[in-house]
Amino acid sequence: MRTIDKRIAPPAKLAASLVARAPTLTLAYDARCKSRLAATLDTGEEVALVMPRGTVLADGDVLVADDGALVRVIAAPEAVLVVRAPDTLTLTRAAYHLGNRHTPVEIGVDYLKLEADPVLEAMLTRLGARVARETLPFHPETGAYGGGHRHGHDATFAEDYALAQQVFAQRHGHEHPHSHEHEHGHEHGHEHGHGHSDSHNHDHGHDSDHDHGHDSCGHCGHGHRHEH
Repeated sequence: MRTIDKRIAPPAKLAASLVARAPTLTLAYDARCKSRLAATLDTGEEVALVMPRGTVLADGDVLVADDGALVRVIAAPEAVLVVRAPDTLTLTRAAYHLGNRHTPVEIGVDYLKLEADPVLEAMLTRLGARVARETLPFHPETGAYGGGHRHGHDATFAEDYALAQQVFAQRHGHEHPHSHEHEHGHEHGHEHGHGHSDSHNHDHGHDSDHDHGHDSCGHCGHGHRHEH
């Protein structure tokens, strides 16, 4: 069984005739998100797809097998919902609520497209959007922080969410320019930044009451509970 383990970057210049002769691999969106997959080329040949973690294959991508042969990816038609609206505001609201549920969405000039889901279909209809069930290739947006398959329950979504929180913390100055050089049991004064210096000595017992209180957002305040 041949292994397909490389994708040729888009800038690569390949002869059109060479790509046209390459066997094709037709995959639905869920399969194009998998880094490890036993697949069957459209010629009937079984292959092993082994791509770097986080790879999302797109229609037209050219892959390379371990013997140097090329394979062209085709996005398979699948059951989708095509969402349109009578006005821009309604379509924007639909996009917002789908994004709030971490739903992969293909965004067009005047439409949204998502995997068929009766619950989301009902929600979109209540928002005033027009929803049509169709069978079409699906090309959703990739994640803003890398990767592409972004259901709220999968591992790659968790990685992107953590990265997003890290970026948020850095942009909000959470790199602690103030240096708490705490030597447990010492005395020091805090500059509170309100135009006065709290120079009375804090005798920190530095037990469990001195709580930095960091949570997963990387931005929540320190919440020092000083024992004065």
